[in-house]
Amino acid sequence: MKLDVKNVSKTYKGHVALQPFSLVVDAGTCTGLIGPNGAGKSTLMRLMTGMEEPDTGEILLNDKPISSMKKEIGYLPQYPAFYEWMTASEHLAFMGRLSGMAPSVLEHDIRTLLNKVGLAKRSNDRIATFSGGMKQRLGIAQALLHKPSLVIMDEPVSALDPVGRREVLSILDEIKNHTTLLISTHILSDAEEICQRFVIMTEGEKIEDAMIQDLLDRYSRQIIRLDAASMERGWVDHVAGLPFVESVNVTGRSMNIQLKDLVRDKGKLLQDALDHSVDIHKFEVGRDSLEEIFIRMVTKS
Repeated sequence: MKLDVKNVSKTYKGHVALQPFSLVVDAGTCTGLIGPNGAGKSTLMRLMTGMEEPDTGEILLNDKPISSMKKEIGYLPQYPAFYEWMTASEHLAFMGRLSGMAPSVLEHDIRTLLNKVGLAKRSNDRIATFSGGMKQRLGIAQALLHKPSLVIMDEPVSALDPVGRREVLSILDEIKNHTTLLISTHILSDAEEICQRFVIMTEGEKIEDAMIQDLLDRYSRQIIRLDAASMERGWVDHVAGLPFVESVNVTGRSMNIQLKDLVRDKGKLLQDALDHSVDIHKFEVGRDSLEEIFIRMVTKS
């Protein structure tokens, strides 16, 4: 089902959380809603699920008001809540009954879903014994239980350790083949793995909406990537002040350098590093990553 967000806005006690915002999400696609903390992503998702009403505008699902289509929406909040004294099967059965699902259908679907999210062997264990990753997988099962046409997930992996993140991302990669999926995150690499399209937000405003390759084609610049045994602060400041250097970004022992004329000036940069006895491990021409593009766009805005 197509989701159509038309010029919605939201203000809380004088604070503008969401400026007039429009978005169309086509059926069968996976879209990443990307932005730093406080960008308005969670506010927009609460409006999309019908949990809150926008101050202006409207939201339609399959050309019908979102308030009348809630049964078609599956939602995973950033921090899903559970009755932790229940087992995984009991929790899903309880939520299914609240949704009006028949007991005979529930029994089969719960087994199928718990198997899908890798919790089949823990179905009769109390939720209190689950790790953070396991609870998030149970939350995904709950969001899918009533077979929604649209699944909305708010920061589904941001609070997880690397193992939990990998488990959940694998599940999301499989889910996107069967439903319309909208995921919010401030971790670009996560969305990059599973989404075809990025909608970038900051300060309650949409600043970009494009397919991944389009973003790379339009915003990625050629840069010099330099890795060294150590990155002395004095030399970094020196490089930033060179007349042929546009910008410098340092992460650990790696430096990304934007030159005013890469073809003309890359040799000068290399010679300068050698003159300063920099122990170079790698010196190569590369391009901005999606994360670097995102940081530049958000910082500029």
